[in-house]
Amino acid sequence: CPAGGKGNRLVTRSIYVLSNNAKTKFADWVAYRIDASMLGGESGDRKWKADPLLPADETLEPEDYEGANKKLAVDRGHQAPLASFSKTGHAAETNYLSNITPQKSALNQGPWVRLETKEREMARNHLIYVTTGPLYQKGMPKLPGADEDHEVPSGYWKAIAAVDKAGSVHVAGFVMNQDLARDADYADQVVTVDHIEQASGLDLFWQLDDSAEETLESERDIN
Repeated sequence: CPAGGKGNRLVTRSIYVLSNNAKTKFADWVAYRIDASMLGGESGDRKWKADPLLPADETLEPEDYEGANKKLAVDRGHQAPLASFSKTGHAAETNYLSNITPQKSALNQGPWVRLETKEREMARNHLIYVTTGPLYQKGMPKLPGADEDHEVPSGYWKAIAAVDKAGSVHVAGFVMNQDLARDADYADQVVTVDHIEQASGLDLFWQLDDSAEETLESERDIN
């Protein structure tokens, strides 16, 4: 899990950990792990719920998203993806709205989901560690049906660490703006983890020794 997010509330579940920001009403980061044993089952329905582990004034409720798709062309976008936990028995935990943000439909159904699919493909032969979160680099329209103050992300970041069977670690970072085209290639959005840390204000690999951290955070490895 990253370091940062002072004052946030940490939520720990069976399949992910997140740092909830009471001001934006969304998680500053979500961290999860995928391996082959978690994949291949039925994900189940998308039944949206307010997070019972958070106070009502620190998160959104399902009705806050009413009218958002029609007016803003946004989906309820998972940060920890539903399909990545289909055999865990806990996939429904990804539907809590603390793990959801208003993500443009073209992004959510285009390059973002293709990157999530790539994570699952790699998990067949690797342990995959993912940390992801929103960026707030410009003002965005708010959800028309929400009665709580909130802040819609202008984009998203993701850092993926893949550990192969020999123990070698490869890292790739990605930043995708909300207005990214549906047919955009996620590989064109690759950045270093250093870049993500500068944009998000977080320290992602702080537990590693300095030399390993410096090496990994400067990589742009998408293979």
